[in-house]
Amino acid sequence: MTGNDLLQIAVYMAVLLAAVKPLGAYMAAVYEGRSNRAPERWLYRLAGVNPGASMTWKQYSGALLLLNALGLLAVYALLRLQHLLPWNPQAQGAVAPYTAFNIAVSFATNTNWQNYGGETTLGYFAQMLGLTVQNFVSAATGMAVLAALARGLSSRGGGIGNFWVDLVRSVVYILLPLSIVLALLLVSQGVIQNLDPYVPAAGAAQTLPMGPAASQVAIKQLGTNGGGFFNVNSSHPFENPTPLSNFAEMLAILLIPAALCYTFGRMVDDRRQGWALLAAMLVLFVPLVFAVVRAEQGNMEGKEVRFGTANSALWAAATTAASNGSVNSMHDSFTAAGGLVPMFLMQLGEVVFGGVGSGLYGMIVFAIIAVFLAGLMVGRTPEYLGKKIEAFEMKMASIAVLVPPLCVLVGTAVAAAAPMGLAGLHNRGPHGFSEILYAFSSMGNNNGSAFAGYGADNPLVNLAGGLAMLLARYWVAVPALALAGAFSRKKSVPPGPGTLPTHTPLFVLLLAGTVLVVGALAFIPALALGPIVEALR
Repeated sequence: MTGNDLLQIAVYMAVLLAAVKPLGAYMAAVYEGRSNRAPERWLYRLAGVNPGASMTWKQYSGALLLLNALGLLAVYALLRLQHLLPWNPQAQGAVAPYTAFNIAVSFATNTNWQNYGGETTLGYFAQMLGLTVQNFVSAATGMAVLAALARGLSSRGGGIGNFWVDLVRSVVYILLPLSIVLALLLVSQGVIQNLDPYVPAAGAAQTLPMGPAASQVAIKQLGTNGGGFFNVNSSHPFENPTPLSNFAEMLAILLIPAALCYTFGRMVDDRRQGWALLAAMLVLFVPLVFAVVRAEQGNMEGKEVRFGTANSALWAAATTAASNGSVNSMHDSFTAAGGLVPMFLMQLGEVVFGGVGSGLYGMIVFAIIAVFLAGLMVGRTPEYLGKKIEAFEMKMASIAVLVPPLCVLVGTAVAAAAPMGLAGLHNRGPHGFSEILYAFSSMGNNNGSAFAGYGADNPLVNLAGGLAMLLARYWVAVPALALAGAFSRKKSVPPGPGTLPTHTPLFVLLLAGTVLVVGALAFIPALALGPIVEALR
């Protein structure tokens, strides 16, 4: 690893960590209602929402599921009817039913898994009204669940808040302003933003794709969505043309997930808790960054010469640590050891930063499990932030932790055993198995990236992958809301001599170890059949 590689990593981490406190404090003010509420009022009146009414966790879950279901159906309809819609200069036809189902689920769940080429499949209207809107809504959904969980942990009978208010504030005050700033920066660097027809390339028998790329790229990065406007995603020069655009897009991947740790600390009235969760993420993330950068030294296959191996490997680690899934290189061309790292980062449960909101509430679930394990060791009822952890809480935490690995492993087994699942393989042996395992690790953890050598656009993978995305999203979000409701009803217990402090270096290591052990126990046998044996060969 060269000094230049180390410098690039150091600058990236320094800028990211410098933004944590100011952005995190601002988001805490938004969720605590200290922001300017003028833009909200007409939205609440139009929707008939009482912003002062707190919801139970079941009401909050119902509102969340209703909105996401309506969004899914709307996107499916847009895709099936896009040949009848305006702003479709290339006359893209209706998307096939199974593919449309997979795309609709993917964008509703913040996964943005893509088994199609954007410039050859979708018109501008479907991109803007369907996919870009869901990029905002799905990201705001995860942030709303986190806000509810934070209120539940800090509540003394005050409830967990109102889903519609949290959703509106997430979009209006956080996602929209940041997206506008990033989109303008990207346009200044050459990212295209237009509604023009495709342009014939001079002296070549091909066309240059056009479209409103900058607006979608901004929210795909900031909202940890990750769906590429173009087929090759952020390696396309119209989507990511310069080193500055590359740095800005890569920074945007982790910006909100990292800052939400500080937001959480502010909302529970103990900033040390937020720093401890962020430290646990860094303990897992930084060594894996160095591992993938080292593994890709000298391997330029599938990488952009504009960015080089270090930037490509750092992006791969960031995009799979967060549930982002955008790429600026071909992960299928990584070495066996290099491809193992992003795959394993997803398999840890997308809690090392993870999606906006969803990554942190997933890490809090692991913190609850870590506290429970520590309580078993000393024979004392465990507590987290002054709230006792009892049978119901552990059931919800167990569901949230176990459902994503179940989706990944069952989906991989089905695809690896069925002729239709194997039909898309272009590589046999361990690497072919790695492609299938990576695909379902991505869909089953709401990531969206791919070892794109696997042709996954067939009815079996579209249906199985869609079900995996739905289960992995909502069977984690709803248990997290159930935890919020349970904690909000509990009285705070003052810390005693047997209370485990959850802000110390010891707890940081315990939490990181819990995440690592659960991921390893679930996936090492499968990894041994794919990237591990490929590396040994």
